[in-house]
Amino acid sequence: MLKYTTLVLGELQTNCYIVWEDKSKEAIIIDPADAGIEIGDEIIRLGLKPLSVVGTHGHFDHMLGALDLMLTFKLPLAISSLDKFLLNRQQESATHFLKHKVKTPNIININIDLNKAVAINIGKERLIIIKTPGHTPGGICLYSESNKILFSGDVLFAEGSIGDTNHKYSSMIELRNSIRTLYSLPKDTIILPGHGEADTIENCRKLGGLE
Repeated sequence: MLKYTTLVLGELQTNCYIVWEDKSKEAIIIDPADAGIEIGDEIIRLGLKPLSVVGTHGHFDHMLGALDLMLTFKLPLAISSLDKFLLNRQQESATHFLKHKVKTPNIININIDLNKAVAINIGKERLIIIKTPGHTPGGICLYSESNKILFSGDVLFAEGSIGDTNHKYSSMIELRNSIRTLYSLPKDTIILPGHGEADTIENCRKLGGLE
């Protein structure tokens, strides 16, 4: 059985998800925000065996805490290589948007390219990788078919709200296509977004207006 806990972290209130398989205690960390040390303490408290740090996309508010976790637990980083350019400049981006200096070093290397991967295994559980570009070129979502849970990053939020496309590298056309892909999932699928409250596919379809 898949379990998860949600940590709301950082100045932009990012949802970090620690996700694990109940029997093996194997875990992944999805979107570690800017609080790698705090997340690490929670992993130890829960008695988990972390396997990797996973990014739904490369924006700094989701990934600043990755390096601390990678070094502390000797973990690989799994994220789409299409968002590597965002990781390479996350310190500068964070300083610009937060209006104060951020000291966390940029991430240079990706260990597992989710643009080429199909799924992530945690014990006997499996998270399917759904490519969802638009907000960023390498955006992905993670879907548990057996548990009907979707980790949707900044692609889809509660009540059908969608990620912004106010960047030069973003695409509203791609984002809308990505949303339609997610809307094809079972209607009782629980959406766990990168910010804000959880919802269901059914409610997002009803309120989102992309049908």
